[in-house]
Amino acid sequence: MMDGTAGVSGRRVADEAVLDDPDTFAEQDPGGMLRFTASAGAQVRESAALAAEANLQLLEDDGRPRAVVIAGIGTAGRTGDVLATVAGPRCPVPVIPHRSAGVPGWVGAADVVIAVSASGRSPEALGAAEAAHRRGARLVAVGAPDSQLQSVAERARAPFIPVPRRAPARASLWALTVPVLLAARTLGLVKVNEADLAETAARLDADADRCRPTAESFVNPAKSLALGLAGSIPIVWGSSPLATVAARRFGDTLSANARYPVVTGALGEAGRGRVGLLDGVFGGLVESTRDIFADPADVEGDPTRLRLVLLRDGGLNAEDDADEPLAVEERRADAVQTLAERRGVRCDVVTAEGGSALERLASLVAVPDFASIYLALAHGLDPMAVPAITEMKELANQ
Repeated sequence: MMDGTAGVSGRRVADEAVLDDPDTFAEQDPGGMLRFTASAGAQVRESAALAAEANLQLLEDDGRPRAVVIAGIGTAGRTGDVLATVAGPRCPVPVIPHRSAGVPGWVGAADVVIAVSASGRSPEALGAAEAAHRRGARLVAVGAPDSQLQSVAERARAPFIPVPRRAPARASLWALTVPVLLAARTLGLVKVNEADLAETAARLDADADRCRPTAESFVNPAKSLALGLAGSIPIVWGSSPLATVAARRFGDTLSANARYPVVTGALGEAGRGRVGLLDGVFGGLVESTRDIFADPADVEGDPTRLRLVLLRDGGLNAEDDADEPLAVEERRADAVQTLAERRGVRCDVVTAEGGSALERLASLVAVPDFASIYLALAHGLDPMAVPAITEMKELANQ
């Protein structure tokens, strides 16, 4: 065990036995990250109901906007990526995620700004909401009720969708995403119906049950994924734009919950350079020296290796307006799996399921979300409390 002066504690080597002893989870997960993550389906239903009560029809008065800017940071910023991907390449207007304070210089009365903050007080969302109000842009705000963000929305007479603050932002992806999608639907930018939301919520519920703490590692896909990643440098690539959003989300949770360094991105981009990691000192070079017959428990000083996680869209619900032909994406995914196999780099594959883009995204996010928490617990880390985040905020605000 390590116990540093900065409040850093945990095990350098993951303890597999911990994951099959749910009685220890209450002690190791005092903040309830597993419970919050299991609420994803409920978040979809609650946020859809709250959005229905908001006066989103105000957005229709001025017709279709010139562009939509989604302003937020961290998980709130990911909602913009989700919207851009679900809207697809034939969206009639640009959908632009914005992760800095304020708004782009060109934003004006012809545009819509959606400001998102789980706490309702992030400088990025507040700055964007204030700037949108000053410039006469239509505004939608999504965040904690009775927050600074709600006050800005009220001053601007803009729709505000309250998201009750029950969990940390990174465990509130669906609570923040659904209001953004429904605001975009009101503007005519996405086709997300009630059936899509219901099926997505049901998918998240089913995956939460598969990944429940009482399910043992050999039948729990999240625990199996976590144990496969233990001690590695994860590389997470998405085969399609939708899968790439899920890959970047997994990078967020691996870093914050389990404190693992991770490489994420689109498989198409990786094929232009980063696929070379498979040949490198953590990939093929170290795997070539591994004794495949050795017991891992008996290997001292075992070097760190890459572990590839490939998120595949699966070619479901094919549409003619996809960014790339699905056959190209599938061949590229097959190719990288073959490359990894030839070099001895272990590869985990998560394949999307579902009929709508939103449900497919949910199927690629749910298991990795749980895996990041189980990996933290295996290392004796509290997935909720991240000392470095707290210290950074304190130092930055001095």
